[in-house]
Amino acid sequence: MIVIIGATGTVGREVVAQLVGTGSAVTAVTRNPAQAQMPTGTVVVEADPSTPSIPAETWDGVEAVLLSSRAVTASAPEILSAAADHGARRAVVISASTVEYPAGEPRFMAGFRALEAAAEASGLAWTSLRCADFDANALAWVPQLRAGDVVRGAYGKAATSPIHERDIAAVAARTLTEDGHDSHHYLLTGPESLTQYDKVRILSDTTGRDLSFLELTPDQVRAAMTAQGLPDEIPARLLGSLSDYARVPGPTTDTIAELLGRPALDFATWATEHAAAFRH
Repeated sequence: MIVIIGATGTVGREVVAQLVGTGSAVTAVTRNPAQAQMPTGTVVVEADPSTPSIPAETWDGVEAVLLSSRAVTASAPEILSAAADHGARRAVVISASTVEYPAGEPRFMAGFRALEAAAEASGLAWTSLRCADFDANALAWVPQLRAGDVVRGAYGKAATSPIHERDIAAVAARTLTEDGHDSHHYLLTGPESLTQYDKVRILSDTTGRDLSFLELTPDQVRAAMTAQGLPDEIPARLLGSLSDYARVPGPTTDTIAELLGRPALDFATWATEHAAAFRH
């Protein structure tokens, strides 16, 4: 049994699908089982991953556990201890490339370092997946593109190598079920460095819309996000990292190709798969 903490997140949901698709027994932990929509055969457990009070039956037959949510940072030591006490042998954590290539505010990097440290101190065989920003982060532009053809944001020249959630999930599934990945920090990125201008151009090509990116000041973006009711943490996390990536692009690695034996999926592939979300 493989337990997925954060099973309804961007990565967690895809990991569940891939594991179930290959015949693995999976327990998905989520705050809202009624809306989880997990694949047939998945055991779904209701629990708040930000607390260590996960029902004991979650761990029945556990062999490995994935922590795929930032919400588990504080509770990770207790969750991993419970998994180990019930016989788990392996833990995989979804971390961030900023641990290795700092960008953004130190407090956010510290959270990922703490998550990795909890895995390393757990006594379990551990692997950390240090991910670049997700292709799926572009979905934050959907509300703007429903209203018009312009994406408004700061730091248009900020460059990263965004990664498809399916690639992260494929690596997670392997590291959860295969030997040979213990005590590894894998730096996972997409195959090419893209600015925000590049991403909008690719979305334009994919959707057949004449889309453009309009540069705003960071203060304008922060004010707009705050006006939408978003907590201060969200613009702080976004703008801090973009500011640094506008000066020094994020890393690009071939780790996906090395681990999966195929090239990493590019942003254009992701955009094609999600084109409907960006059309009027």
